[in-house]
Parts: sequence; C-alpha cells; structure tokens
Amino acid sequence: MNSLCVFCGSSIGISQAYANAASELASLLVARGIQVVYGGGRTGIMGVVAEKVIRGGGRVVGVMPRRLVEREIAHEGLTELYITESMQERKAKMSELSDGFLCLPGGFGTLEEVTEVLSWAQIGLHAKPCCFLNTDHYFDSLLSFFDEMVDAGFLAPQSRRLALTATEPAELLDLVAKANPTHVDRWSDS
Repeated sequence: MNSLCVFCGSSIGISQAYANAASELASLLVARGIQVVYGGGRTGIMGVVAEKVIRGGGRVVGVMPRRLVEREIAHEGLTELYITESMQERKAKMSELSDGFLCLPGGFGTLEEVTEVLSWAQIGLHAKPCCFLNTDHYFDSLLSFFDEMVDAGFLAPQSRRLALTATEPAELLDLVAKANPTHVDRWSDS
C-alpha cells in the first residue's frame, strides 16, 4: 500500500478519543511511508489527519470540489490539491489515487463516501480494501446494520466481508496490508 484514502469527519466529534486515534493513525501512515488521500479540508478529524501527516513529513493529497474551495474550506499546506467540479468527480479521483480506503468517524458525507466504495467493490469496479477504524465503538450500530442486511437477504455474506474493521490504528493498517479483496459476485449465493 503506497496511498490510502481516508474518509472522516469535517467535525472533531464530542470524544477526544476520535482525534487521538486520527492523530495516531496519521503518525503510523507517515512512519510506513503511506501517502494520504482525503477530502482536502482543514477542520475536524480531516484537519487532524492532514496536520499530523504534514508535520511528520508525509505526503497529503486533497481532493475537493471547487464550490468548497471557494468557501475557503481547503487546507493550505497540502502536498497537492485536486479541484473537481462535483462530488462525484471528487470520489472518483480519490479512488483513482488510492490503494485502499480507511473510514474514521464522521457524518453523512463520510458514510456516503465509504458506502459508495463498498458498493463499487461489490460490483467489481475495484478490488481495494475498505476498512473501518471503530474508535470507541463508533461504528458498532452501522456494522450491526450490515449484519441485519445479510440476515434480511439484502446483502450477500461475501459482500458483508468487504467491510473490514479494527479498533486500533496499528491493527487497521496491518489489516489493510494483509487484505486481499477480490471481485465479489453479488448475485451468487456464497
């Protein structure tokens, strides 16, 4: 893994544990020489990750729609900033630049981004690992809902296995490094 996309919140969250885990993850990414691709923001968990990687001498690539850049939301110290015309272009560019996806706590935007790359993996548009950093059990309800989707017959078990999970940053990066995702035939019974 040379480049990982990090989906995370533009807010910091209530618990300091979220920022602490993001900071620890950023330090590990720098230590392992892994480039960060992310939404390009300067606030929240996004800002924590970007700042820590930049200060550690790592590469940080932001991808942001022009509309948000014009609102002065973009981080100014990035290695590179790609400006897109739409959110759809943004996500496609982030995927193109990344060898895998990490999801940290965030809101609707984070959820939308990670579920889109999971659905892309499910239909074979990529074979890159998609991993959740479940800090302080943040994603427990979502992961449980994924299991309910399987139980209700709306998600195949092999598709559910695309959503990898770890509770600690080092465990997350080890999981990504060992992951060997393959194309999932979402219409099969296995």
